[in-house]
Amino acid sequence: MILKEFIRQLEAEIPSAIQESYDNTGLQVGNINAEVSKALICMDITYEVLEEALTQSCDLIISHHPLLFHSIKRIDASRNPGKLIHFAVKNDISIYSLHTSIDKYEFGVSYALAERLNLLEIRVLQPEKSLLKKLVTFCPTAQSASLRNALFNAGAGHIGNYDSCSFNIEGKGTFRALEGTNPYVGKPGELHTEDESRIEVIFPEWKKESLLKALLANHPYEEVAYDIYPLENNLENTGLGAIGNLKTSIEAKDFILKIQKEFNKNPLRFNKYSGKISRVAVCGGSGASLLEHAISAGADAFISADIKYHDFQAASERILMIDAGHYETEIQVLHLIKELISEKIPTFASLISETDTNFVRYSK
Repeated sequence: MILKEFIRQLEAEIPSAIQESYDNTGLQVGNINAEVSKALICMDITYEVLEEALTQSCDLIISHHPLLFHSIKRIDASRNPGKLIHFAVKNDISIYSLHTSIDKYEFGVSYALAERLNLLEIRVLQPEKSLLKKLVTFCPTAQSASLRNALFNAGAGHIGNYDSCSFNIEGKGTFRALEGTNPYVGKPGELHTEDESRIEVIFPEWKKESLLKALLANHPYEEVAYDIYPLENNLENTGLGAIGNLKTSIEAKDFILKIQKEFNKNPLRFNKYSGKISRVAVCGGSGASLLEHAISAGADAFISADIKYHDFQAASERILMIDAGHYETEIQVLHLIKELISEKIPTFASLISETDTNFVRYSK
């Protein structure tokens, strides 16, 4: 498969456009026109991972964390990241990273963590704002149904678990075709009135290009009138973190033991909290900034990583806050990526890296 086509199919499910502004999700190294046949899925790009990819005949690596996070001014093959870039290019290994795109994906990192903890009724903890737009266009009534279907097929009209959503108003449109035009209805030089439908559909920002392409290709008019409005609505199925409920409530001390067992008895860091736990928020990786969202959403416990002293202070007696480790709260995403590839591109081979890339070690 051509890498460009692989990326297109992957990003149709997890668009790179939803990544955080500081991030570098997407192609890190490679030629988008190159042929790729097998992917190695990993958390981080290390020399050992690259060697594993070579040994396993993988010409594509899909990592969670980007190889290139910050800008670089030179590629020095004697040290990272230049050493890793040099190895990848020399051995024709392409590298693609998902990071905050799959962090924000509805069934991404945090959802996988919530499922790992057997939470029920899982939803996004902090839905994204300002990613929804509204398209309004005007079409001859007789052709409005076919145009609506074209817009739906291009990705418009999804609201929660509903699709094909639109609002329509019937009215009269007027126009006069000037010299050199070839109007679909009416005659050049004459004022024309046409029965038209006003069609309104919402769409996520990253589908704008494909939506406009569908609009222009399927609208009968020579000149297409349309408006695009920004919306303040949350995109409820896209955002950071997840929240759900335990099947039965549990004492905080017992919940801590449960979490420690789940994370291979690694040391946990947590604050003082004496209440019962029934509603749990999670955020894979560094999620301390979501503390207030977790509290506002009614969570009794919040599990994340990279939590600072004053974060624990802010949580004290308000919510049980547990630092379970950055790598540990994200590692389940590798299986999610593999399952997604198998579902969306079933003919493409992929395997999960066996290299431990956790940079943190614990004393026992």
